[in-house]
Amino acid sequence: MSCGEPHEKDCSEVLDHLYEYLDREMPAGECAEFQVHLEECSPCLEKYGLEQAVKKLVKRCCGHDDVPSDLRSKVMGRIDLIRAGEEVPEVSVLEQARHEQAQRQQAAKAAGAESEDTGPCSPEAGSADARSESTRAE
Repeated sequence: MSCGEPHEKDCSEVLDHLYEYLDREMPAGECAEFQVHLEECSPCLEKYGLEQAVKKLVKRCCGHDDVPSDLRSKVMGRIDLIRAGEEVPEVSVLEQARHEQAQRQQAAKAAGAESEDTGPCSPEAGSADARSESTRAE
């Protein structure tokens, strides 16, 4: 996007880094350039206002939910890959987290099933009891 006016910082660059600016994750020098651009460019200022409103709405509606630490670290890892210009995996972070959670649940079920199989009610224990009772009966 471009408003058609010449600016020191291009509109597309401003919009590409808008969330860094909103989240105060941008170096101070770049923040000053963004502020100048937003003062000069009403389309970018409008987009900034919209994104700021969305961010406030999300915070108000969802700000109380805890984010799993492993999901947060995966998202931050993806952001680091993007910033470094490296290739980002096709699978979304959310899909990856769901897949890993499903694997953990399967592993927990398998571990629980193993401990049940070796207990007094396991099929092996029951058949051994049945064999010893049939041996005693003979």
